[in-house]
Amino acid sequence: MVSAVIFTAHFLFALIIYTKKWQEDSLSAGLLNVGLIAILFSVGWTITSMISQFLMNPKGLGIFFTGDDFSLTLLSLGEFFFYKMYYKDVFIGDDKETQ
Repeated sequence: MVSAVIFTAHFLFALIIYTKKWQEDSLSAGLLNVGLIAILFSVGWTITSMISQFLMNPKGLGIFFTGDDFSLTLLSLGEFFFYKMYYKDVFIGDDKETQ
């Protein structure tokens, strides 16, 4: 269940970034950003899987939080801080009414 939530959050994030970049720049910029998100997700999941194997059993903490769920959680935390820095101009609202 945890993995389904994380996959859905990544899909929605990629969709939001694609839409914003497509509207602001171009179609190719939107597709490039989705490609960046997909590559960082796949490489990051591989790296955090290796880290999670050292920290816990593959069975995890039960049937609801497995080793893959732990590695996806680590990945999501790392990606949150990276994307917050990388896409800071996308999510900051322009207060044109106050100017």
